[in-house]
Parts: sequence; C-alpha cells; structure tokens
Amino acid sequence: MFRRYLLLAVLLFLSGTAFAEEKVSPNVDEKNITKLEEVVVTATRTEKEAASAPGNVKVVTQKDIRKRNVATVDSALNTLPGVFNRRQSLSDTQSAVVLRGIPDQKRTLILKDGVILNNGYDGSVSFTGLSTENVEKIEVVQGPFSSLYGGNAMGGVVNIITKMPEKREFTAIGGYGSSWHRGESLDDLQKYYVSYGDKLCDKFHILFDYGYKSTNGFSKYPNVASKQPNAGITGWSYTTDNIGTPRYLIGDKGDNTWWDDNIGLRVQHDFSNVTKLNASFAKTRYKYNYDEPHTYLRDASGNPVYSYTGVKESSFVSYTGSGAKEINRYNVNFETEIGIVKTKLSFGLSDEVKNWYTQAGTHISGGTGGTVSSTPNQNYNADIQFTYPLFSKNILTFGGSFKQNTANTEKSKLSEWKNEDSAIELTNNYGGKDMTYAVFVQDEILILDNLTAYIGFRNDWWETKDGYANQFGTGAFTATYNSRSDSSFSPKLAIVYKPFDNTTLRTSAGQAFRGPTVYELFGTYVSGSTTYSGNPDLNPETVRSWDAGVTQGLWKGAKFSATYFENYMKDLIYTTTISSTEKKYMNVGKAESKGVMLEIEQRFDKYVRLFANYAYTDARVKENTANPLSVDQRLTQMPDTMINMGGELELGPLFASLTGRYVSKRYSKDDNTDTADNVYGSFDSFFTADAKVSYKVTKFATVSFSVDNITDESYYSSYKAPGRSWYTQVEFRF
Repeated sequence: MFRRYLLLAVLLFLSGTAFAEEKVSPNVDEKNITKLEEVVVTATRTEKEAASAPGNVKVVTQKDIRKRNVATVDSALNTLPGVFNRRQSLSDTQSAVVLRGIPDQKRTLILKDGVILNNGYDGSVSFTGLSTENVEKIEVVQGPFSSLYGGNAMGGVVNIITKMPEKREFTAIGGYGSSWHRGESLDDLQKYYVSYGDKLCDKFHILFDYGYKSTNGFSKYPNVASKQPNAGITGWSYTTDNIGTPRYLIGDKGDNTWWDDNIGLRVQHDFSNVTKLNASFAKTRYKYNYDEPHTYLRDASGNPVYSYTGVKESSFVSYTGSGAKEINRYNVNFETEIGIVKTKLSFGLSDEVKNWYTQAGTHISGGTGGTVSSTPNQNYNADIQFTYPLFSKNILTFGGSFKQNTANTEKSKLSEWKNEDSAIELTNNYGGKDMTYAVFVQDEILILDNLTAYIGFRNDWWETKDGYANQFGTGAFTATYNSRSDSSFSPKLAIVYKPFDNTTLRTSAGQAFRGPTVYELFGTYVSGSTTYSGNPDLNPETVRSWDAGVTQGLWKGAKFSATYFENYMKDLIYTTTISSTEKKYMNVGKAESKGVMLEIEQRFDKYVRLFANYAYTDARVKENTANPLSVDQRLTQMPDTMINMGGELELGPLFASLTGRYVSKRYSKDDNTDTADNVYGSFDSFFTADAKVSYKVTKFATVSFSVDNITDESYYSSYKAPGRSWYTQVEFRF
C-alpha cells in the first residue's frame, strides 16, 4: 500500500515539474491540416484506403484506446459492431473474440504485426499481457478470409499493429483502482507501464517497454450446494442452477487474485525508403490464484459452518485451482521493392513455455490433493508475399506460407493441490503436431474508375504427425497415430463500387476453413469412468459466406453503414457420446448464422463524436448427430443482439467519453436448456456503461479518472460479473 501511494506521489510531483517547464506551443492553423484517409493492410495484404477496401473493415487507433479505460487489447474491440468479446474482467482467462456469429476464438484469426497468435494447442489466444500502450492500431476485417490467411479465419481477422518510434520518446504510466463497494469487483487493481523509443542515425528505430498489472480480485465463484443446510444453520439463501433446479448458496470459493507482466523489445533498420528489416521479442507472464474461501453459514452461536449433512468442507475449495502461462514471441519481418515488385517476408514463433493449471481432488496424506495439467506448445509460421502491378488495371498479390503447431500435455496427481510442483504420479499424456503449407493468389482488377473487383484463392495442404496418447494406472492404454493429410481450397470474390463520392457499395462471397487442433486430434484421457477421446481422423471445418453492404455519407460529419451477411458452416466438430464410457470428437455438425449490422456516426468538428451500432445475428445449429436436441437451437456463447453507443467530448486539455454496451442472453448448453437467469452458471443479458475523464495538466502529463459499470449492473457470465469499479491514472509522455 505504501509503495502504491509513494509511486502516485512521485508521478504527481513530476507532473508539477513538467508544468513548470512547459512552453507555450505556437498556434496551428487547422484549415491547413489535411485529413488523411485511414489506410489498412489486413483486408488485401496491401495498403488500401479503408473506404475502398473489400469487406467490412474497422480500425481502432491508439487514440481511441486512450479515450476509454481499456486494459486489454481484446477489450479495445468492445464498441465495434458485430464483434463479441467474451471477457468480463481482467482475470478472465477464457476471453475470446468472435465475429459474425461464428463461435469460439479458434475460428477467428488473431495476428500481431501479421504473425499468428492463435496457439498451437487449441487455437485460443492469450490476450492477457499484451500491452495496449504500444499498439498503433487494430484492424478488424469481418467475413471469411482463408483465401488470404488460411485456417482460423472463418469469422474474420483481427490484426494488432504495434508502433515504431520516429523520434526519441519516453512514456511512464501508473494507476490504481478498486471496486466501488469492496468485494464486488477487482479490488486493488494496479497498473504500471514504461517505455523508451528512439530513432538513431536516421536509420535505426528501437522500442523497449515493460508493463505490469495485478489485482486482489473478488469472489466470483459462489459455493452452491444441492442439499439444504440443516435446521439451526443460518446465512444461506435459495437459488437454482442454470436449468432451474433448486440449489442453496452457502458461500464462495475465495477472491480470484491475479497478476501479469510483459517485456518487449522491437528494432527496425531502414536500409532505404523501400527496404526495411524489423525484429521483435516479447515475453508475457501471468498467474492466477484463489484466496481462502468464505462461508456464509453460521450455527446458533454465530460460529462459521463449513460442512453439514450431505455437504463436505471440501466443497469450498475452488475447483479451478491456480494457473499460469509464460509465452515468448519472436517476430522477424522484411520488406523491399525489386523493380516494381513489392516483397514481404515474415517469420514468427509463439512459444508457450509454461501453460498449466491445477484442480482440487481427493484427500491425500493429510493435505488436500489434486491434479495439475501442463501443456507447453509452439506455433511456428512463415510467410512470403509478392505484389506486382499487372498491366494498368491489375494488382496481383501472390505468395506462400508455412505453419506448424506442436503441443504436448502431461497430467499428474499432486500431493498438495495449491502447489503445482508437488507432482507425485504421472496419470496421462498426449500430444502431436500439425503442419500446413499453402499458396495464395489475389487479383485486384480496376474495372472502372469507381468499380473494383477482387478475385482470389488459396490452397492449403494440411498434415498431422507424431500423434500419441497414454493413460497410466486405472484404465491404462497406449496409442500412437499414423500421419494423415488433407487439403482445402478457399476462393473469394469481392466487388467494391463507389457510384458517388460519399457512397460505397460492397459485396463479397467466399469459403473458409479451420483444421482441427492438436487437442481435438490427440487429446485422449480418462476422467472417472469415462474416456474422452481425440480423433486423428477429423476433417477440417468449412464455412461458405456472402455479404452485402453500403456506407453512405449523410450531411457534414455524419455517415451510416449497413451490412447483411449469411454463413453456412459444415463438418463442425462436436463431442459425441460413443457409449456410456466414451465420448469422442466427431465431424457431426452443420450450422447457419444470418444477420445485419447497422452503424451511424456524427462528428461535430473535432470536439464531439456520437456513435451507435446494432448487430442482430440468428446463429443456429442445423445438424448435430451428437445431440439431435440441439437442432434449431442457438449456437452456444453467441448473443443474438448487441448494441453499442457512446459519445466523446474534446475541449482543449479536457477529454471525456461515455459508452454503453448491451449484450443479449447466451447459452452454454447446445440444447439451450440453461434458461434460468441471474444464477451461477447462467449467461445473462446485460447493459453496462463506462465513463472516463482525462485532463492534460501539461504538455507532457495527463491525469484521468474512469468508472466502469456505472449503474452497478448485476449479472452472471457463468460466474458473477464485476460490479461498479473506479480507476485513476497518471501518464507522462515526453
């Protein structure tokens, strides 16, 4: 506590010093400032004005991020239409960004500077630890993009583009916040960030940064019992499970504490105006844990009660235990021009050297035993691209790529479930690798001055290797799997037509795929009396999609856009009940999602911006032999309605923002029987509003204060979602 207040006092002192040294800047004639069109690269792999790009492209800039209280990169996307981010708090390890009604993070491709972040185990992405402060912008392209990027791009692509300094700069940020009412949100949230960037000898750029976050958390996992407490015990309350079966709330499983940090180094050398080489390294670490549980029960004398008939004290132990990750990411990018041909090469490695979690289990030798599951994994990828102006009306982009995912899981018994290093017996291991080789071609054809067509395709050759699974002790088995291969052809056609200066019409159609993950292929293990089997014979999932949209400028500072889309998914991978003792991954599903996205924005010069967007998605299962009761039900974890709205005000050194977000109810069961609301395990509809006020004290120093969930909305997202919280921050940029 003392160190936190000392740091804030130092920051405020520096703020006063900077104020004393500030010089008055010369006035700038705003009439002479030309506003440049936003340029994006993700939609076509080449630089293209966003207004002319095929597909629905949205951009979140560093300035946009600083306007709101954005603590994680994925949360920066929360106000975009058609984007659903599952994260409810900083401590949520199950965060996922999904687009256009195509569920799960593994079906949305996440890139950082063009290099894949989806991991080599299950296709998920660890957004925790990615610094928002060194992001230049985030480009989001919705729709199938396997024709350019291959697997995982069924719903679209999110490309996180980091900044490279053009001059000497130094940034220092410190902040502290907590729940409005102690225990109802993230208590004692601390965030610190420092960076140094420079451009040396007019050729060499360097950026070093370090960030840290921690919180004492809050009690998000309740202890819900199926047996009513005995007579004479007080403090419990009546509730239900998510399908309405009576339950009894008797306590919680402890505050979810958590920390992460990240360190990064990025360098770039400009050999010439067209030839550049940059390389980067980033290390991310995070760990979560749970403090001692709390019982709400009291006996007649007021003493705490942890057990009664039918309920053991062990029920208060958090089933999820603790967990941690450590990820090293390496990127190398090179670009040049050879004559009129632009060439880009990139190499990337995402190495999760640590990825483990513990679970409570049986009582062993006087301590509470449990299990630990550890899955180090790697994702290697390389890409080469050429862009060649063909004749006077064509731009040809072509190239190839390689990707390899490797993962190995070990599960062991622990003598003490709170100590991940107390392993006493290996119970199970499995793993393997998959490799993908691909070629792609895209032709940008200028049919008329205001009419452009994009025709492209990609062919991916996919192969699995070195698959194995072993169970030791009860239910022991040993299995090795033969290599197998498959291929996928992904075409796409898009047309962009600008009949008037303020009108853009777009339509596109394409096919995308996702190869099964290492976990789905080889993740075989025994739990209790049931064997959960991977399936090395799985086929890739595919989706065929089309969309049509319009962007229309209205009056000064106003624009409107509308998009309609349809997705037809097949060969979806589900867990299938083979027998009373075995469940197995199978290609047994078909699904459809159809929807509309509407967006309107009004700007009043640079001072005020108002916006609102609406997305409706009807995403339903159409075939599922694993569970016929799920047919015509909504896809899990997909809200049908999302609404975002907000306003921003900028007056000299003062900046203020207010945003609201509505998300309709979701289901966790594929038959949609989890209809109960506001109980543990339910996924409720919610509306939250967030606000932030910033004041530039000096040219170099800014202070801010923000409040999240202003209305203190109470809802569950499986666990109890955070209530109202506040956060204050001081930042210096020199």
